[in-house]
Amino acid sequence: MPRRSPPSGRPSTTSPATADGPGALRALIDSLPPDLGRLAFTHVSWADDRVAAYERLEFLGDGVLGLAIAHHLFGRFPDRPEGDLARIRAHVVSRESCAEVAREMRLDRDLLAAARAAGAGYEAAPLPESDAVMAALVEAAIGAAFLERGFPPVAEAVVAAFAGRIEFALDEHVDYKTVLQEELARRGASVTYDVIETEGPPHQRRFTTSARVGEHELGRGSGPSKKASEQDAAREALAKLDRVD
Repeated sequence: MPRRSPPSGRPSTTSPATADGPGALRALIDSLPPDLGRLAFTHVSWADDRVAAYERLEFLGDGVLGLAIAHHLFGRFPDRPEGDLARIRAHVVSRESCAEVAREMRLDRDLLAAARAAGAGYEAAPLPESDAVMAALVEAAIGAAFLERGFPPVAEAVVAAFAGRIEFALDEHVDYKTVLQEELARRGASVTYDVIETEGPPHQRRFTTSARVGEHELGRGSGPSKKASEQDAAREALAKLDRVD
């Protein structure tokens, strides 16, 4: 069972612990026991072996993040269909979103501090520029916080930290192709797009594109350009993704 300890009393060095924004999650991270906090920010490039890096915590935090967002969306939008909820969740937990939240919480500073303590400061200097690294950091930190505090307080803090990303997704400002690609990568799959129909004169073309995952056509979309039709096909594929075995 997750271990639950009293707060350390050490204040956040980045932002106040409030119910709004990333402050509550930042406070949970700041109150981690030293050993667990150090593990959450140990990159494999200076770890003795992979088990001594944050990758296992990243795996755990990915699951906690996805469940926290799914639970929030399920309760907040009782009338939305499954496809809409899946689309919103996929965007919120995407690499881009996780990296943005990590930077808001200045987890790059924690990473570089951990690298300096391990004598790897020079090698670690470029790491904060990587969205993949920053996304992994926030997931590892969430996993560590879950081990220390359990699901309810961590889920509440996660939803507050990702609130801006949820609202962004609700407004449908979403790169569906990227979100679909990242969601499929989690499942060990990939998508291909094929233009199956082109209509209209040269100055008024309309393209229809199929999005295929393995043997399944998951989405079909249309638009005035190939890119627009691919986005539309990816949007439909995301809505159907969880229905495929």
